[in-house]
Amino acid sequence: MNILPTSRRQFLQAGGIGALNLAIPGLVVGKDKLDASGNAVASKKRCIFLLLCGGPSQIDTWDLKPDAPAEIRGPYKPIRTKVPGMHLSELHPMLAKVTDQFCLIRSMTHPGPINNHFDAMHNLLSGQLIERVKQGEPDGLPYLGSVVAKHLPSEHNLVSNAWLIKCVGPPVFCAPNIGSGGYLGSAHAPVFIGSETNHPAMPNFKPPEIYDMGDPERLWERRKLLADLESKMLAENPQGTDWNDLREKAYDAMTRPEGRQAFDLKSEPLAVRERYGMHPLGQNLLLARRMVEAGVRFITVNGWVGAAPDEKGGGPPSSSWDMHGGNMGMGNAFGGGSYGMNFCLPRLDQALSALLTDLKQRGLLEDTLVVAVGEFGRTPIILTQGPPGRQHWPKCFSAIVAGCGIRGGAVYGESDKTASAPISDPVTVQDLHATVLHALGVPLNDLTMNTGLSRPPFSTGKPVMGLFG
Repeated sequence: MNILPTSRRQFLQAGGIGALNLAIPGLVVGKDKLDASGNAVASKKRCIFLLLCGGPSQIDTWDLKPDAPAEIRGPYKPIRTKVPGMHLSELHPMLAKVTDQFCLIRSMTHPGPINNHFDAMHNLLSGQLIERVKQGEPDGLPYLGSVVAKHLPSEHNLVSNAWLIKCVGPPVFCAPNIGSGGYLGSAHAPVFIGSETNHPAMPNFKPPEIYDMGDPERLWERRKLLADLESKMLAENPQGTDWNDLREKAYDAMTRPEGRQAFDLKSEPLAVRERYGMHPLGQNLLLARRMVEAGVRFITVNGWVGAAPDEKGGGPPSSSWDMHGGNMGMGNAFGGGSYGMNFCLPRLDQALSALLTDLKQRGLLEDTLVVAVGEFGRTPIILTQGPPGRQHWPKCFSAIVAGCGIRGGAVYGESDKTASAPISDPVTVQDLHATVLHALGVPLNDLTMNTGLSRPPFSTGKPVMGLFG
């Protein structure tokens, strides 16, 4: 085994090293790129995918209908934004100042009768049209993050595909393939980071174990022992040589500080942290920005904003945007509880606007795609059995997309007078999936994967070229 020309002192000076395990989900290590000073160069083309689990109401957020009857339009008034003619909810005053940085899609739709969380998420994340999946059971289709990790492996980080706060709870709330890489394999599955009880808004937030500080002295001795035992055997075997190369890349990646440093949010100025918001969504989006800077290619951020004050338990990280109101015992969808827009929308407004501003100021937005979307929308008519709310509505909803060539200051598509259905330029979830892959430079169908098995394309949708410009 030929050890890379790294001295024992240099190896130990690299800092702590976590336990090496090449079977770690999301572990896709590629060759590093360095600048003239020997520092790692940030990876190009990455994505922060904000999944608003539960499905936010389009008519109360980004597609208000002030002329509709009271039982449809809801209590919120539209406000003017930086872009003439583009109006948002009055609970989005900060997003209103950065509308020139994103494109607002008001014609998102599911082409089939998809009316539950796991079917809707599965279609959104897989780019396929599956009218009914078996609840909680994977079917082998890879999700967006896994496809990106396969084709754009991180160049200087252990992780290519990350998910900040896993969708938890009964399978009814979660996409079935969330924890796997589908037929692409576990190496491309996401690394889950954080939880309801361990997230970056907490003072004692702990990073995932793969970034934990280990014992460099012991690992160095183990590496040296393996070199002595395997040098001849691996050198004489082509497969052994490949294994040796892969392991050396993993060693090299683990000694680099970028991955661990991304989790040190205390190094961020307090003003920056407060701009994002000291709540789970705000700090997770800040962490996502730090992770793309550290070389992570695809980061799914759970849109959970945390529990409302004085509300024990609050909305779980699986479904905080599932605002049914009293119909499901969730309180007033327009109130200040964990399932209330008066609580959730200001936090989304603060965090998402801060992310877009931060990426723009740092020169990262050009190569970082930002997507904010739920798995579907909500019914136009407000339910009034008890505290008001809205049911699931797959026919029409909205999304925000920015970066990677997406036109800023634009509205794409239009819904009817009650936000019930698109009336121009419909965008299916499969089309949005294909658009993400196109923006990142990933093929919709990898013809090089000749496994002898018939596989569906990575997306059955078509890139929406009208979003670019």
